[in-house]
Amino acid sequence: MKINYDIEMNKIIEKLDRKPRLLIHSCCGPCSTAVLERLVKYFEIDILFFNPNLDSEEEFDKRVIEQKKVIAHMEDKNQSKIGIVAVPYNHDEFLNIASGLEREREGGKRCMRCYYLRLKKAGEYAKAQGYDYFTTTLSISPHKNSQVLNKMGIALGERIGVSYLMSDFKKKNGFKRSVEISEELHLYRQDYCGCEFSKIEAMERMK
Repeated sequence: MKINYDIEMNKIIEKLDRKPRLLIHSCCGPCSTAVLERLVKYFEIDILFFNPNLDSEEEFDKRVIEQKKVIAHMEDKNQSKIGIVAVPYNHDEFLNIASGLEREREGGKRCMRCYYLRLKKAGEYAKAQGYDYFTTTLSISPHKNSQVLNKMGIALGERIGVSYLMSDFKKKNGFKRSVEISEELHLYRQDYCGCEFSKIEAMERMK
């Protein structure tokens, strides 16, 4: 049976008696817009920008710039401090786990490994730095399976020793809202997930 992880997140928020520290793994600025808008009232937030899957350093740098724009906007709008940790680009980290799975379709085994790589890094960083929770923006995408992401995040959190904030950010029109805010801020919004393999697939869809 599918779990409504948006409801599960709301249950956690309703029980809060303080603003816990939350580390959010972000895949890009546009996807983080609606996530930050929704959570900034309830948590002390830092962004972890760890995305070795991106197909070039140029793409990585463009997304970091847009992420910082989003953070500045949300800080100003909400009078809240939001930190960012941008882990230096190292595409080999992704290529190593994607080896042999280059022909997988988006959402297949290669993507599962990529989710795991990024969530594991977020969980380990959250544990080492004393955060109360960690989560990811990935579930805001209509192409990302929130059931898979949450099960993976919860299991990693239990193993590492830090709580995973269950979430499904595409709920409550989250994706639509992220597009609206991105347009308001004139953000660069990429048309592929990030790796060279997803880029090829996106180009094929547009033909």
